[in-house]
Amino acid sequence: MMNALMSAKCLCGGYPQKTVIKGISFDIHPGDFLGIIGPNGSGKSTLLRLLSRALLPQGGAVTFQDKEVRQIPLKQFCRKVAFVSQDTFVHFPFTVLEIALMGRIPHLHRLQQERLSDMEIVEQALSFTNTLQFKDRLIDRLSAGERQRVLIAKALAQEPDLLFLDEPTSHLDIGYQVQILGLLRRLNKERNLTVVIVLHDLNLASEYCNRLLLLDDGMLYRDGTPEDVLTYQNIESVYKTLVLVHRNPVSSKPYIVLVTQ
Repeated sequence: MMNALMSAKCLCGGYPQKTVIKGISFDIHPGDFLGIIGPNGSGKSTLLRLLSRALLPQGGAVTFQDKEVRQIPLKQFCRKVAFVSQDTFVHFPFTVLEIALMGRIPHLHRLQQERLSDMEIVEQALSFTNTLQFKDRLIDRLSAGERQRVLIAKALAQEPDLLFLDEPTSHLDIGYQVQILGLLRRLNKERNLTVVIVLHDLNLASEYCNRLLLLDDGMLYRDGTPEDVLTYQNIESVYKTLVLVHRNPVSSKPYIVLVTQ
């Protein structure tokens, strides 16, 4: 069995006077396209913040390549792990190129200027996300879908082994949703980038993820393939909603249909 890239062991955490994640344990393996799903308030975003060390655990541990993440120097950690939040709004009028170049910061010494090699890596990331044509435009003049692709390019410029994304499709129409998730699947397959993504849409999670974690009230309810996790029994138990689960006629993945009352 392959070694885990990252592991959570009896992980607990959250915010002052509120524990959200309650004793979760699981591994993330190289090449995973792992979806984190669950109802509102189940702890999906909090779990992602704990894994990406934006929050410190209240108990248990997170390890990356067999080292506890708190013991890894931040700059070294950011060379291996990147994070894309659900908020695409940028408060300052940076150009797209300037935003993407920020992804090279972990690889530079203090006050060091970007090198030709850094610029080449950034332009490759922009090209891969189909945003190179925007490089001289201001980030706040782009659409939400375009900004999301630029922020993914910034994350790719870090050259990570592991990419976290918190609901990157939540404010996008269906066309952009498919575009973003298709891009992530290409990165996963062509670059062997390990992807961990929080998603609300169960059908998108089913189509694009090879593995799902289903959370319920801060605890891990199920961990497995979409076929294992997205059963009508599991969904009704956690979401308190009646559903039918069919097979997508194209992909054969589970497809969830609401039963209206």
